[in-house]
Amino acid sequence: MNVDILVYDGFDELDGIGPYEVFDYALGYAAEEDDGTTGDDGAIGDDGTTGDDGAIGDDGTTGDDGASGDDGGRVRYVSLDERETVTASHGTRVGVDGTLPGPGGEDAPDLLVVPGGGWNARNQEASAWAEAQKGDVPRALAAHHAADTRIASVCTGSMLLAEAGVTDGRRAVTHASAVEELRESGAEVVDARVVDDGDVLSAGGVTSGIDLALYVVEREFGESVADRAATVIEYERRYEVATRDGSRRGES
Repeated sequence: MNVDILVYDGFDELDGIGPYEVFDYALGYAAEEDDGTTGDDGAIGDDGTTGDDGAIGDDGTTGDDGASGDDGGRVRYVSLDERETVTASHGTRVGVDGTLPGPGGEDAPDLLVVPGGGWNARNQEASAWAEAQKGDVPRALAAHHAADTRIASVCTGSMLLAEAGVTDGRRAVTHASAVEELRESGAEVVDARVVDDGDVLSAGGVTSGIDLALYVVEREFGESVADRAATVIEYERRYEVATRDGSRRGES
């Protein structure tokens, strides 16, 4: 599975970095299950080897950055234009791995993650709001949606999807402070931590992005991989997911 996280000046750090870390660990763990080796969580593979960070490449070795090998897929930060870094909402400078591939292209992501940030502050220089006003990000999201790229928003990243028309008539959620605005845009707002509407997924505020990522990982690689990723980051999973068929995971 190839995951691209679309970053821009003013995105909220945790909206992007939380899912990145989950996917990075999970891709490594999934590769380990394929080749019979495991990382530093105490489980030893069939060949008796372990990796420093749990991410195994296709040759059985690990890299310093924890990125998984070709067999497991990739996770990376991308931007619309070529640049080395973006500055997130709290001042963190984040390295950019490349530009977002065109929709339908050979290198297009299987999952495109869209973080939010600064929407309610209406920061016109660096924020999700600023990107909505510029229009380039919404146009890119609309194009990827039309090409059947699966898109997942975190927090007010949902408002960028709304600006692109992606959530019109679709079930979605966003940060509590922007819920009414999302509803007014034409989305069917669902009161859940994570909403799965098929090719469009969304998460509520900030840390919900970790739950969204773990949910996707469980669907793609199984419960054991998702649980390992949650364990290594010491995160207590919250199974509050509203699925497309109207059911709700996590409810008794």
